[in-house]
Amino acid sequence: MVTVDDDASFLGDWQAWHDAREERLVSPYGFLSISGLHWLDDNPQRYAGVPGAWSFGPDGVVVDLGPDEVLSIDDRELHGREVIGPVDEVGVLGISGDLHLEVAARGGAVLLRPRDPSHPLRAAHRETPTYPPSETWQVAATFHPYDVVAPTDIEIQNLAIGAVEDAVGEVAFEIDGQPQRLVALDDHGGLWLLFADATSGRTTYGAGRQLYAPAPGPDGAVVLDFNRATNLPCAYTTFTTCPIPPPQNRMAVAVPAGEMVPL
Repeated sequence: MVTVDDDASFLGDWQAWHDAREERLVSPYGFLSISGLHWLDDNPQRYAGVPGAWSFGPDGVVVDLGPDEVLSIDDRELHGREVIGPVDEVGVLGISGDLHLEVAARGGAVLLRPRDPSHPLRAAHRETPTYPPSETWQVAATFHPYDVVAPTDIEIQNLAIGAVEDAVGEVAFEIDGQPQRLVALDDHGGLWLLFADATSGRTTYGAGRQLYAPAPGPDGAVVLDFNRATNLPCAYTTFTTCPIPPPQNRMAVAVPAGEMVPL
């Protein structure tokens, strides 16, 4: 039996989570501040509002700065031609005034992504609509790990690039008495689920949504709180490298819980 106090605690926890999610979206350097997505190659290119001419070749990332252009990385001010070198998925952060420049690897390519707090998309953001939170959508599941010696590669399609991720297992559960299984990726010990369902393209974002779950218990028990299913970044901006749920994670049933199509 759910008591009034339990219900209030559930709603309060969800509201705090939702508020924090919205704060991250509209933060000065969140996804809504991204003002461009540029893929570097061996031909130096300049981009509107970004200092320097950027290229990517055998030496890694290179930037050529003009005499009046300002850019720093790791508190080091850059001048003229600078070899930034190889970058990984975490990448490096360049700062020029209020502008942040993310330079990072994605699937063998390298992107340059400026983040500008004054970007109109950030100012125009309206709160993301959601389904009414309900404890019904806190679904008990069982995690079935894959062989840790030989992880299972799974192709994750991307709106910009393709990538291969190590799937760590599957979660099994039921919705309306119908058995479901979702392939799970690792999230620092927890689980990351990319999924689509019968609401996708109707009331929720067409490409699908994502859900983070805590680390399963020793017996594999884990709760999937679909009230906390969130839109993929590409639901808000085209300047992202957005993962798409694999075919195995496209459910025929509806999950009317979590975030809906952004306004």
